[in-house]
Amino acid sequence: MDWANIAPMIVAVVLILTVGGVVILRPIAKRLTDLIDLFVRDRETGIQGDVQQIRDLLETMNARLQLMEERQDFTERLLTPGEKEKRSELPRSS
Repeated sequence: MDWANIAPMIVAVVLILTVGGVVILRPIAKRLTDLIDLFVRDRETGIQGDVQQIRDLLETMNARLQLMEERQDFTERLLTPGEKEKRSELPRSS
C-alpha cells in the first residue's frame, strides 16, 4: 500500500461526501427552517385568535348582563309598594 496512491482517493471520497452532504442536507435544513417558522407564526396568530375570542365572549356577556340589569330594575319598579300606591292615586280616565 502506497500512501501516494491512497491519499488522493481519501481526499476525493471526503470531497464527494462533503459536497453530497451539503447538496442533500441543505434543502432539508431549508424546509425544516420554513416549517419551524410556520409553526411559530401559527402559534402567534393562534394566541391572538384566542384573545379575540375571549374578548368577543366578554362583550357578549356584558351585553347580556346589562339586559338582565334593565329587566331587574323594571321588575323592582313594578313590585315596589310605594310605586303601586302612587299608581292607584292617579285619576282614572273614563
